[in-house]
Amino acid sequence: MTQPSNFKLLTNETAIALTQKLGLIHTTDSLHCNEIGDGNLNYVFHVTDSVNNKGVIIKQAVPYAKVLGESWPLTLKRAAIEANALIQFRSYCPEFVPQVYYSDEQLAITVMEDLSHLKIARSGLINGDPFPLLSKHIGEFVAKTAFYTSDFHLEPSAKKEVARYFTNPELCKITEVFIFTDPFLEEHPGEFEPELTGAAQSIWNDAELLLEVAKLKQSFESEQEALLHGDLHTGSIFASDTETKVIDPEFAFYGPVGFDLGQYTANLLFQAITRPATEKEEIFTYLKDFMVTFEKTYSALWNSTNKSPYSKIEGYLSYVLTKFKGDAYGFAGCELIRRTIGLSHVADLNGIEDKEARIAAKTATLKIGAHLIKNRKELNIPAVIEVVKQHTVASYSTL
Repeated sequence: MTQPSNFKLLTNETAIALTQKLGLIHTTDSLHCNEIGDGNLNYVFHVTDSVNNKGVIIKQAVPYAKVLGESWPLTLKRAAIEANALIQFRSYCPEFVPQVYYSDEQLAITVMEDLSHLKIARSGLINGDPFPLLSKHIGEFVAKTAFYTSDFHLEPSAKKEVARYFTNPELCKITEVFIFTDPFLEEHPGEFEPELTGAAQSIWNDAELLLEVAKLKQSFESEQEALLHGDLHTGSIFASDTETKVIDPEFAFYGPVGFDLGQYTANLLFQAITRPATEKEEIFTYLKDFMVTFEKTYSALWNSTNKSPYSKIEGYLSYVLTKFKGDAYGFAGCELIRRTIGLSHVADLNGIEDKEARIAAKTATLKIGAHLIKNRKELNIPAVIEVVKQHTVASYSTL
């Protein structure tokens, strides 16, 4: 693998120089920079002005998956896809997307609004911080981005042009392998505690489950319903009790709407599974708020601005929403399983200190995931909540 000849990885010093060159922060003596990226793919530099309390974020992609090294090469185009997805999404819902100040496709750099006054939603949820508007905001975000980038709003030829730009094969391959393939095949074992081997084998030997996963994988690979974020977990969201910002859409591509719905749903379910029984209701409320807000917002857009000649046909909207939600529960199930016995885990589960409780939580996660996949077409949020209650113990000791 060879990287582009003009590519150069930023340092703290060159990140500061870029900020000054762009005129985003005018002072010189009080600038500081730290590399804060803790993700699997990129570097993130936080440039701050300690005197005026201003800052910017500079994100840079490298021509390989950072977590896997140069054995897994990746195109630098993903940085341009991310920057343009942020710009596109912000045009539909500016209150939920950070502003992009500058991007450089050759250096795979995106300079954007500093969100350090907010918390990463996953960390906040694990700590028990309340985010009363989080799911309402994300429900609105998914509904607007899904509707405005679909054939129901764009002319079909215009949508196809947008979809062609957001072709993202390298990042989609990561999803196809690590969410839909490896966790479900015994010959591609992920990383998990030996105590989970029996539960994992139950997944690998369940022919009915594998058939449904194959169908979901086909849907992910072939359906181009709307422009998706592609990685909408709680680690890709900054939030407070009043504000929500969606970040990191480098996996953006045209795919099935239920995938974004399912990713966010699954990452709430990690919290529902791991919280004590007395604290689960807050997460159940988040689950309800998310799907109710999505459906309400999408329906309003459908009824007011749908350009399809069939938009007024009775039952069409209901058919579309039913498909979205059924897909969502299936994709959520895949996410639950892959984060448990696949390669990339979540702190919600791994942060349970007591080993016995951690294994119990992960076993429950696998069972819930399998149930969602196999029964996705008959489920709704109350039924999902009931499944969580049936499979989880009273409490876990978390960090």
